[in-house]
Amino acid sequence: MQRITIVDYGMGNLKSVSKAVEKVGAKVTVSSAPESLINADKVILPGVGAFRDCMNNLEKFCLLDAIREFIKTGKYFLGICLGMHVLFEKSHEFGEHRGLCIIKGSVSKFENIGNLPIPHMGWNVIKKRKPSPLLDNVNDGDFFYFAHSFYVSPENKEDILTTTDYGIDFTSSVNRDNIYGVQFHPEKSQTNGLKVLKNFAEL
Repeated sequence: MQRITIVDYGMGNLKSVSKAVEKVGAKVTVSSAPESLINADKVILPGVGAFRDCMNNLEKFCLLDAIREFIKTGKYFLGICLGMHVLFEKSHEFGEHRGLCIIKGSVSKFENIGNLPIPHMGWNVIKKRKPSPLLDNVNDGDFFYFAHSFYVSPENKEDILTTTDYGIDFTSSVNRDNIYGVQFHPEKSQTNGLKVLKNFAEL
């Protein structure tokens, strides 16, 4: 099994993600060095916080081009929560901010979802929109843990891997070529989350 590099850009729950990845048997490196990222076997970009701060920190650590260069290699990349959001072209979180522009589409805040609280926090189910090895042994209706106020809207609907209902049917994971992104937190999703991480490690 190859080594997975988890990107340290001064944000995100690095410890819980790295422990979960190690639990499924993968070797883990946590690094903020661009050259370490470019030369990695696989990369996970975790994220907790604001879109603008994430992009600023990635720029500060000179990781923006490193992420783009890594993805161009064709090796597998996984963005978690905010780490998925920044793959898109722009976010409307506290203004409009430019993302990595790797996946076409935008990030928007939950609006007009009735009496449901924002952020969307807790357990919810997924519905598969296309087959993927990332979701081997994961079924429609399986529960995952979410914590977010914003969601992604891919321009190309073929990029949508799963959806989840929270007042609206929002995109809860994406896949295009070697790029994966999940809105839920697999590191907090117990058995189902570990299945996803194990599948990613074995791609």
